[in-house]
Amino acid sequence: MYVADSRGTPAPAVAPETRAVAPGSSPGRRAALAPTVLALGTVSLITDVSSEMVTAVLPLYLVAGLGLTPLGFGLLDGVYNGVSALVRLTGGHLGDRLGRHKALASTGYALSALCKPLLLLAHTLPAIGAVLALDRTGKGLRTAPRDALISLAAAPEDRGRAFGVHRAMDTAGALIGPLLAFLILRGAADGYDAVFTVSACVAVLGVLVLVLFVPGRRTEPAPDAAPVSLRASLGLLRRRDLRRTAVCALLLGLCTVSDAFVFLLLQKATGIADRWFALLPLGTAGAFFLLAMPLGRLADRVGRRRVFLGGHLALLLAYGLLLTGAHHPALPYAVLLLHGAFYAATDGVLMAEAAGAVPEEHRGGGLALVQTGQALARFAASLGFGAAWTVWGARPALAVAAVLLAVAVAGCARLKPDGP
Repeated sequence: MYVADSRGTPAPAVAPETRAVAPGSSPGRRAALAPTVLALGTVSLITDVSSEMVTAVLPLYLVAGLGLTPLGFGLLDGVYNGVSALVRLTGGHLGDRLGRHKALASTGYALSALCKPLLLLAHTLPAIGAVLALDRTGKGLRTAPRDALISLAAAPEDRGRAFGVHRAMDTAGALIGPLLAFLILRGAADGYDAVFTVSACVAVLGVLVLVLFVPGRRTEPAPDAAPVSLRASLGLLRRRDLRRTAVCALLLGLCTVSDAFVFLLLQKATGIADRWFALLPLGTAGAFFLLAMPLGRLADRVGRRRVFLGGHLALLLAYGLLLTGAHHPALPYAVLLLHGAFYAATDGVLMAEAAGAVPEEHRGGGLALVQTGQALARFAASLGFGAAWTVWGARPALAVAAVLLAVAVAGCARLKPDGP
């Protein structure tokens, strides 16, 4: 565990710790990552253990356990992934306005931790929807301030690497969470309740690590900086580079089938038994974990937009494999590898790309703008795909999603020539 300095001094434009060269190392070697990045990565690792325990069992719990239709599940999944969009702008803006990114992130993590035990009491669609909405409100509050902290702690030329390391640590938790859920389901009499209880305990630990080990610096705007306001944050879209990044994230998000649907489609295509369902996210998380750092470094060298679009091509290929209907033993491994590569090439890379187009005093709000557009688009995609599955069936719905994704990738590739 790295303990970062928590003095109340304003954060510099590029943290000195990101530029330091270790004793005995050559000047050409890349500097060590900031302790802030590593501490936040540890928080995300622990929190993702908690979150992914629930995410791994939620589709089966809702569809097989409570008997929800694909449309009903699409509604809940859309809530789970889309409600955070309604508060991300608030979290990013307040972090910028108050100069307290850590405080906003802590509030969001704590709110999500509170929701885990509430799942023990929710057994109807409205109740579960309300709990998931509250949980995603916490995620919405914390995401932009957390990413602002990462971007402010990393040198501009190393942002892809910093976000890659953070996402890799985050995904290590995504590896542990489903495995832990699988073991609990096999060993506990009341498996789902036990998963939700353990998840709540782990979430509290993540909040404690954030409070104790992540520095709480107050970020002060430069003397000549524009006033921090919600209107000014929205006005960032007048910046051509940020606007194009946000438009690409929105268009591609509209064509992205949610993780839960991918796993349900994979189970349907291969006949994987219910007892193994909770392990499917491990494949995606494992590929994400292995590829996040190298693809982050690659994005810093060859262009973040190029790597971002390449990730969506990997997702398109995964859709194609699911549509073949092949029963080859390698199909699950190939689909999950491509699914993980998609996240490794897009999640942190998108934030690294957006951060370069946003001034420091508006960093949280600017990142939240991009995240909000993407989250709203994925909310709409989840509802649309659930409805299409209910009306047309799984394969026709996925075929439509694949065609739309191919068109969106081609359109975004033409918006702006990529460059390092």
